Amino acid sequence: MLVVQKYGGTSVGDLERIENVAKRVAKSKDEGNSIVVVVSAMSGETNKLISYAEHFSSNPPKREMDILLSSGERVTSALLSIALNQMGYSAIALTGRQAGMVTNSTHTSARIEKIETDNIQKELDKNKIVIVAGFQGISKEGNVTTLGRGGSDLSAVAIAGALGADLCEIYTDVDGVYTTDPRIEPKAKKIEKISYDEMLEFASLGAKVLQNRSVELAKKLDVNLVTRSSFNNNSGTLITKEENIMEKPIVSGIALDKNQARITLRGVVDEPGIAASIFTNLADEGINVDMIIQNVGEDGSTNLGFTVPRDELERAKKIMLELNPAKNLEFDSNIVKVSIVGVGMKSHSGVASKAFETMAKENINIEMISTSEIKISMAIEQKYGELAVRALHEAYELDK
Repeated sequence: MLVVQKYGGTSVGDLERIENVAKRVAKSKDEGNSIVVVVSAMSGETNKLISYAEHFSSNPPKREMDILLSSGERVTSALLSIALNQMGYSAIALTGRQAGMVTNSTHTSARIEKIETDNIQKELDKNKIVIVAGFQGISKEGNVTTLGRGGSDLSAVAIAGALGADLCEIYTDVDGVYTTDPRIEPKAKKIEKISYDEMLEFASLGAKVLQNRSVELAKKLDVNLVTRSSFNNNSGTLITKEENIMEKPIVSGIALDKNQARITLRGVVDEPGIAASIFTNLADEGINVDMIIQNVGEDGSTNLGFTVPRDELERAKKIMLELNPAKNLEFDSNIVKVSIVGVGMKSHSGVASKAFETMAKENINIEMISTSEIKISMAIEQKYGELAVRALHEAYELDK
């Protein structure tokens, strides 16, 4: 079996942890698997490198930053290879370029264009364990590039897809995907299998287990993903095609996104093009608009409300004040978004009504609602966020 394993920064955080990873990789090799390992930089290393750059410049050139930041993963890959060779296993470390990771030319947030797998395959054919420095590639112009946030996960999924791997294991410091955040609801259960689409919803709703880009790529390349902990031997969560899940739960989990803020415009002239101009200006600045609600009044004016990420509120506020399309503008960072996710919603009625009844029972006012085929999201007051999660988790019997 061909397995791609990815180890995050906490998993390779110090020399002892790298040694533990080496033992885990060796065990998988002993079981008869061909292994490609993708590694992140040791935890804290990337931030340290950024601070070094900022000592000299508040705005360092992105090309130079890519050369600097890519060094962290190279250190880890070399150390892991040295550890495995010392244990008697034939291993080789490859940079992103040596692994054939070809990207576009966008420094610090490059996109993968193709993977030339010849070099990796050649080493696998020699029965070697191949260790790839994640998060990095090479542009067609020959410059080192990095893939941005979650880049090592992306490297692992792309390599697994290009090699036709049987499995891609993402090792982190958590056991897998849970029905909700166990820190909020101790009764949360680990999900054994979840579809790509559900995982995408969880990732977009603030779940930190996997980044959106890596799940999207896994779905596109049909890569079976397992997310599990590098600190124990628990089985983890399989992320796969919906048709590979025999019994689809109506609701898989509850997500809480605290990075939310609302902008309300009152007294907007109700005429074509107003909403387009507002949302175009926000999009041009890279600000994502999420939930939208519009009420048309009898006097020819309209009230328009929408949410943006809380950490982008100040930028959004500046744009809205410059546009000034309304009599009154209100900004509220005192909200959160609680969401119910599940592929089973597609074929079951009553999911939304149960959510609204649960909120009413807890005297929680729902301020905005948005839905998709497999998700119901509600904006509520921040102070009720964790209560709502626990109440919904119980209402849908996710602790059973």
